[in-house]
Amino acid sequence: MGASLPPKEANLFKLIVKSYETKQYKKGLKAADAILKKFPDHGETLSMKGLTLNCMDRKAEAYELVRLGLKNDLKSHVCWHVYGLLYRSDREYREAIKCYRNALRIDPDNIEILRDLSLLQAQMRDLSGFAETRQQLLTLKPNHRMNWIGFAVAHHLNSNVSKAIDILEAYEGTLEDDYPPDSERCEHGEMLLYKISLLEDCGYYEKALKELQKQEFKIVDKLSYKEHQVSLLVKLDYREDAEKLYTTLLSMNPDNYRYYEGLQKCVGLYSEKNQYSVDEIERLEALYKSLVQKYPRSSAVKRIPLDFLCGEKFREAADSYVRPLLTKGVPSLFSDLSPLYDQPGKADILEQLMLDLEHSIRSTGGFPGRVVKEPPSTLLWTMFYLSQHYDRRGHYDLALGKIDESIAYTPTVIDLYSVKSRILKHAGDLVAAAALADEARCMDLADRYINSECVKRMLQSDQVTLAERTAVLFTKDGDQHNSLYDMQCMWYELSSGESYFRQNDLGRALKKFLAVEKHYADITEDQFDFHSYCLRKMTLRTYVEMLKFQDRLHSFPYFRKAASAAVRCYIQLYDLPSKSSAEEEDEMSKLPPSQKKKLKQKQKKAEARAKKEAEAKSEESNVIAVSKSGKRPVKPVDLDPHGEKLLQVADPLLEATKYLKLIQKHSPDSLQTHILSFELNMRKQKILLSYQAVKQLQLLDAENPDSHRCLIRFFHKVDAMPAPVTDSEKLIWAVLGEERFTFSKLHEKSLVDANSNFLEKHKDSLMHRAAAAEMLYLLDPSKKDVAVRLVEDSSNNLSSTNLALGAVKEWKLKDCIAVHKLLGTTFNDSDAAQRWKVQCSDFFPYSTYFEGSKSSAISTEDHNSSVSAHNNGSVSSNGNTIERLKDLAV
Repeated sequence: MGASLPPKEANLFKLIVKSYETKQYKKGLKAADAILKKFPDHGETLSMKGLTLNCMDRKAEAYELVRLGLKNDLKSHVCWHVYGLLYRSDREYREAIKCYRNALRIDPDNIEILRDLSLLQAQMRDLSGFAETRQQLLTLKPNHRMNWIGFAVAHHLNSNVSKAIDILEAYEGTLEDDYPPDSERCEHGEMLLYKISLLEDCGYYEKALKELQKQEFKIVDKLSYKEHQVSLLVKLDYREDAEKLYTTLLSMNPDNYRYYEGLQKCVGLYSEKNQYSVDEIERLEALYKSLVQKYPRSSAVKRIPLDFLCGEKFREAADSYVRPLLTKGVPSLFSDLSPLYDQPGKADILEQLMLDLEHSIRSTGGFPGRVVKEPPSTLLWTMFYLSQHYDRRGHYDLALGKIDESIAYTPTVIDLYSVKSRILKHAGDLVAAAALADEARCMDLADRYINSECVKRMLQSDQVTLAERTAVLFTKDGDQHNSLYDMQCMWYELSSGESYFRQNDLGRALKKFLAVEKHYADITEDQFDFHSYCLRKMTLRTYVEMLKFQDRLHSFPYFRKAASAAVRCYIQLYDLPSKSSAEEEDEMSKLPPSQKKKLKQKQKKAEARAKKEAEAKSEESNVIAVSKSGKRPVKPVDLDPHGEKLLQVADPLLEATKYLKLIQKHSPDSLQTHILSFELNMRKQKILLSYQAVKQLQLLDAENPDSHRCLIRFFHKVDAMPAPVTDSEKLIWAVLGEERFTFSKLHEKSLVDANSNFLEKHKDSLMHRAAAAEMLYLLDPSKKDVAVRLVEDSSNNLSSTNLALGAVKEWKLKDCIAVHKLLGTTFNDSDAAQRWKVQCSDFFPYSTYFEGSKSSAISTEDHNSSVSAHNNGSVSSNGNTIERLKDLAV
């Protein structure tokens, strides 16, 4: 580097490089300017100056200088390397790889460039190129441990595990007998465990076990050693040895569920679906009774039998499990037992058990069959459990009765208000739920979880402004947006985005959803530094797991929700495009002069306010002192806080397609993915892609109401298409004609008959009836009245018993809301929608959407009286809290 310069300037060039590496950027700039005074066209100096400026956030100047330096010296590997570093800093990895390859053509043995190239190849998952580059590094520097390990990992990632094992064994052959020294014992032990995991992946279990036992004294992580050993013993079917080792592991950690699962496998009593014969249940019961005696303080050993026991034995085990937890006062007891509610009959047993315990505590002061009196708090936690139990089963009146009684019994327990808030949310009263959550928050202002739960309830009730003010209480310096964004607080952004979407504020909704997508891009970027760090520190097993995690990162629920919601926003933006500036001006010209003047003044004030806020933020960032490095840590100013620019897209469907492709790639088993694909491609007139979505929906769940809708809508659209003219259109028609008969629903049936058969098959389901009614109206608009009656007749399936309990098991609140919207929009029948609303207000009395008699949607006077009567004075501030929330929201 800098070889073409005289000695004095060459030394200055070395100073530039050193200053860049030590982050003394001002010093580096000074040295660069000194060289450029004498040699203004020196390419490498121009490039290094550009790289230094890039680190000082002067990107435009940086790119200009680096390109000029490259232009002046195209045959310099330094210029190409610097250009690659510039692209890498902007996450333009493919361009950076091109630059590195050009640099290597000039200097093929440059270790620094090869190392940088290998990191980018690992990041971009160019695994074959990664293996080649690591091989070059090993050839150039075979005495470097990291090069051996990197080459082995590269072959592992390329699914060539046996080659990776050979490389590690060859590396071990280069080591001395007394290796490793004390300073490298941990790293060497990790490498050995990694090698054994590779042998296990290849199926060489016997060899892996021998190698593990041979290297025991060199492995520092004894827990991982034992877990590897027991895994190999199970795979080799050495069950007795494995059972002994699992017993050892349980003595170290008796609450590890995986150890109990492994122990069950060793004794031949494990089922993934938790289905056992009577004999197996008896053997399991005996096993866990012996384990309880060994580990009496373990919670897991008492909880696991509840999963496989049935009948009276389940009741006895549940009784002995819950009693000490009720006495101790464990709020999470219901969360612990809630998975049991999915097993037939166990919810009824738990209900009767808890009612018996409650009755005994009330009448005798203690549990049944015991003389010892229980503390007063035991009754509280028993009622607390029952309230959550009734909530889970949809008995909201009983749930609220129990939780109100609990609050009256001990009004200072915060968990009671949080649970009541959750019950009201499930019952449909989102405003009251937010009020109760706020009341719980006010009882402990230092609890971040309760504050977060309160914010979520407020967002669910569309009180976004109030939610922001509450969230800001736990953010840095009161800077709500930047702090929550920097913390990657995705639950907040998703809930906020959904609220804006419900309020038809697509700009803000999109801004929140795309922020979540940006977080996932940042998480992907965050792996970059680990490509070198993990090889250096030898955390190889964790490194490979991290790479596998990153490969499936976009399949996680938060990303799927955000991307799906973004697609929905763009589809809605396409269906109802925002007015152009010309249209707005045209509308303004039609207004009277007085209204026009007021509107212009309002717009000017809004612009001035936005400008003032931006200037204030800019001044605040300028006040921050410049660090020694010369880099100014400026806070980013949001130039589009309301997402208005996001709405100004020429082709919303093209934007939606970008996110649809991501969820199609990473969530192909989700119905929502293919429903969105169908909706999008139908609007784009992409017939074959729409058909592909329909076919996937039928494969995943043909009986789903949305799958049925898409099937009927698609072939109704095809039947309405004009006769084909071009060869491509004829080909499409021929394909669809052949494929139509592959659907059993449509085989030798008209669409009307297929819809009738679907209705007959699912006539007891509300959503299936609604789907059939909607499709009947689509196929024959003259049968609108028949379709409406189909929906309204769904209530005939309800029993008076369920109605008396206030629990409509056959119906869900969200489904009834969807049906109400269907009647009001698709059928455009306001009378039917009103009748449905009145009917549902009886079924869901706490629902604010249906304005139920017990909801906060009724008048303030009626509300206050109903609350006081319902609560018996337990939460006198509830009505006031709701009113306060409404006022603050306004």
